[in-house]
Amino acid sequence: MDKLAQQVRITPISMGRRAFDIAISLLALILLSPVMLLIAIAIRLESRGPVFYISKRAGRGYRIFNFYKFRTMRMDAESQKDAVKHRNEYNEDHGCVFFKITNDPRATRFGRFLRNSSLDELPQFFNVLLGDMSIVGNRPLPLYEAAMLTTDEWSQRFMAPAGITGLWQIRKKDRHCMSVEDRIKLDIAYARKQNFLFDLWIIAHTPPALIQKSNIS
Repeated sequence: MDKLAQQVRITPISMGRRAFDIAISLLALILLSPVMLLIAIAIRLESRGPVFYISKRAGRGYRIFNFYKFRTMRMDAESQKDAVKHRNEYNEDHGCVFFKITNDPRATRFGRFLRNSSLDELPQFFNVLLGDMSIVGNRPLPLYEAAMLTTDEWSQRFMAPAGITGLWQIRKKDRHCMSVEDRIKLDIAYARKQNFLFDLWIIAHTPPALIQKSNIS
C-alpha cells in the first residue's frame, strides 16, 4: 500500500481536476442546499439518530477519509448485518468483496426513496470540496473491502481518485448484476484511461443512470 501511495503525485492535470471539482461542488452545494435541508428534516422526523451516515473509506492511494451520505438505515442496522448477510448478492463471487442487498429490510421508508433516487449521495459534494473525492472516479470502498484488493493488478484501481460517479455507475442496464471482477476491471480501466474529456463523457452519461432499484453501501 505504501508503495502505491508513493506513486500518487500532484500534476498539472490533477490540479486542473481539483479546480473543476471545487467549482462544481460549490455550485452544487449552493443550488441543492434547500433540497438537502428538506431531506435532513425528513430523516429526523421519520427516525431517531443522526442525519448523516459517516464511514471510513479508502480512496486514491488507499488514503482513508470520512465518507458522508444521508442516513437511510435504522440506527440498529449495523448490528443486524449478520442477520441479512445470507441475502448478499455477491456471496458467490470471488472473495465476496462487495456487500449488496436488494430492498434491504434495514432501510427506513424514506431511506429507500433516497437510495432509489440517489439523493442519499448529495453530501458527497462536501467530500469533493474537502479534497477527499473527485466528481468522477472509482467508488471509495469500506476498509474491509479495500483490504481485499491489494494484489498488483487489483490495486491499480486505487491509482484513480475516489469519485461520486464513475465508469461502472453509468452502466444502467447491467450494473446491478455485474460480478466483483467486472466492477474491478472497469475501475482499473478508468484508472488507466482517466483524463478530463473522459470525465466529461462520464458526467454526461450519469443522469440517465441515477434512478436505481438496488442498494449498495
